[in-house]
Amino acid sequence: MTTSVSQRYRWLLHVDLDQFQVSVERLRSPELVGVPVIVGGNGDPTEARKVVTCASYEARDVGVRAGMPLRAAYRKLPDAVYLPLDMGAYDAASADVMDVLRGTGHPVEVWGWDEAYLGVSARGAEVDPFDDAAIVDFAERVRRDIFDRCGLTSCVGISDNKQRAKMATGFAKRPPGATPDDGVDPPRVFLLDDRNWLDLMGERATRDLWSVGPKTSAKLAANGVETVNDLIATPRDDLIATFGPHQGNWLYVLCRGGGDSTITAEPWLARSHSKSRTFAADIAEPSEMRTAAAELLRELLDQVVAEERLPFRVAVTVRTTSFYTRTKSRKLPAPSLDFDQLEGVVADLLSKFDIDRPVRLLGVRLDLVTDDEDAPVA
Repeated sequence: MTTSVSQRYRWLLHVDLDQFQVSVERLRSPELVGVPVIVGGNGDPTEARKVVTCASYEARDVGVRAGMPLRAAYRKLPDAVYLPLDMGAYDAASADVMDVLRGTGHPVEVWGWDEAYLGVSARGAEVDPFDDAAIVDFAERVRRDIFDRCGLTSCVGISDNKQRAKMATGFAKRPPGATPDDGVDPPRVFLLDDRNWLDLMGERATRDLWSVGPKTSAKLAANGVETVNDLIATPRDDLIATFGPHQGNWLYVLCRGGGDSTITAEPWLARSHSKSRTFAADIAEPSEMRTAAAELLRELLDQVVAEERLPFRVAVTVRTTSFYTRTKSRKLPAPSLDFDQLEGVVADLLSKFDIDRPVRLLGVRLDLVTDDEDAPVA
């Protein structure tokens, strides 16, 4: 296995998917668009000790937040649509997005289902082809590619280190100085670095710094440090005396916009591969759908064979002209590379869909046995 190597980069892009689990559910059920949706537990908002995993923006507007008990969310918003977690669907959707990011040719460090960092222009390189305009244009193209291939929207924060890029994503979601009630469209891509750091962050509360939680900000406030500018004005020795050498030094660096500029593209083994095709002209005949799905399967199988991998589950996705999107999957009796067997499963899954409109997109996914686990059995 290849050893992970950290490399420093001139530009770090923080890619953050919008309301990820809710967005995946809306791809499958377009009727959920525009209504409050809350994902968590088994979807029963009266169940004890279960929390909100993701809330749509409509739910967030009335105070529902991730980590809130489902029962508390239900008291705030009893008329919302409550959905259970579907880990398989989120794993597959996230893997598709990470495939898009890796396809840019730049190293990717994954931080979860819905966020990752891209490193662009290694430090020490003789030429950096990305000026401000070029890196912003690149970030916009990344967003478009994610939407075109995965149907998911995202924001991108750009900076010279991870912490500042993460904070830039906050400005990408909401323009500087805007409030939720302003109705101002977010920029979706935002660049934050030394040139605008103090103007945008200087008078903000210390709590707005990445990794500064309520206990730390309260402790700072007790010492008269309310804003980022106040923190910058605080001597390093005072911070170390209050917080200890590790956190004290970190706060000293963080308030000045410093942070980690490395990307570690860890050895990565895909748990699935998928291919999809959006048709120039919508298709309606079952025979056309089967032929198109078989072509996707053949391409996938060639990739899987080249990697010496084994599929153990097949999934088919259908999106109609109304953007109705559904995925059906089936575990194989045993892992197999036999095209005829797999194509029969794909065809049978296609026949299970209730398709009443022409199809604009078909997708096929193969879930793969990994080296660190036994082959799943039916």
